[in-house]
Amino acid sequence: MKPKDKMTAVELRGSLSLAGVLFLRMLGLFLILPVFSLYARNLPEATPMLVGLAFGIYGLTQASLQIPFGMLSDKLGRKPVIFAGLLIFAVGSLIASTADSIWAMMLGRAIQGAGAISAALMALVADLTRDQQRTKAMALIGISIGIAFSLAFVAGPVLDAMIGVSGIFLISAALAVLAMVVLYLVVPDPQYSFFHSDAEVSLAMLGNVFKDHNLLKLDLGIFMLHTVLMANFIIVPLSLQDSAGLSSAHHWQVYLPVLITSVILMAPFIILGERSNKSGIFFKGAILILMLSQLGYYFWHDSIMALAAMLLIFFTAFNYLEASLPSLISRAATNNIKGTALGVYASSQFMGTFTGGLIGGIIHEHFGLPAVFIFGGIMALVWFLLTLLPTNNYRTNTERCN
Repeated sequence: MKPKDKMTAVELRGSLSLAGVLFLRMLGLFLILPVFSLYARNLPEATPMLVGLAFGIYGLTQASLQIPFGMLSDKLGRKPVIFAGLLIFAVGSLIASTADSIWAMMLGRAIQGAGAISAALMALVADLTRDQQRTKAMALIGISIGIAFSLAFVAGPVLDAMIGVSGIFLISAALAVLAMVVLYLVVPDPQYSFFHSDAEVSLAMLGNVFKDHNLLKLDLGIFMLHTVLMANFIIVPLSLQDSAGLSSAHHWQVYLPVLITSVILMAPFIILGERSNKSGIFFKGAILILMLSQLGYYFWHDSIMALAAMLLIFFTAFNYLEASLPSLISRAATNNIKGTALGVYASSQFMGTFTGGLIGGIIHEHFGLPAVFIFGGIMALVWFLLTLLPTNNYRTNTERCN
């Protein structure tokens, strides 16, 4: 391997340490997902709709502020903005840990999301890496998020049984503080800090992104995927405990084998799709599998074995789609708008988080728990139909920028 094909020591240290910062932050955020609805429904003044709103509201503040935070980092520096975002997240976690009503919980969750560091962190990654090494750095970031997500679904129920949800929020705050320490003691300082069109949002390029139908379809895809995810995890913990009779302390016994098996099942399809040039077919198939998981939930949400089977189907499809979409965005966007396209994509993801929590809560309150799965199935069906609309060739778009 030629030297230019390898990461330098600074690039590797920067990539791994920033992946660690985001891992700590996202682990603190994800730990609450599998236990939140079970806890929040018992807070004073809680209704299913308000529980859903509190569950997803961090996505609204995250979507609203991540691009401004990224642009602010161009003026104030990357590390100060990331530090401020982590501090805001820690404050939100502390507020949530002491919440004595659903409204206080909602405030804490909203402040958690206001610590929107993703765009600034990606800009720092770009400052610390050469163009030809940036994809590797971004891949490390993505892997760290995936590990945090999987670990949280196993650790969340265990920690809930040991220290309760208030304790989990305190751990989230502590993880944010640890991330601050890593940021300043481990992450290298960049020699130069400037705008990177492939990693940062340009307001001047937003119009080009919104005019690109291929990119809009992918943005709608990640929006719908996270809408379904958040709507599901308002009610899946409730189904496991109330309908299937499994106490929350034992939910990890379902999540652990499901998540491990889903990754094992998902990986060959990604490899086969790329090698056989049939990734588009597998992508559409994964959306259909996502839809089938929702229908399965609807009919068999009162059995542990059935719920575990549907969770396996759901997470296999979810993991495949979650891993495929960023690659499709990168291939669909030309280099001069790639950073902007990724920023809009991330904002769409967080808006899906908010929408899934809110609409899932509303449907749960007015139409009952099974109706939320029907909503998830409809969202997946609409997404599948969108993929059937004509599109331009991704490779042609990519080649045009070279």
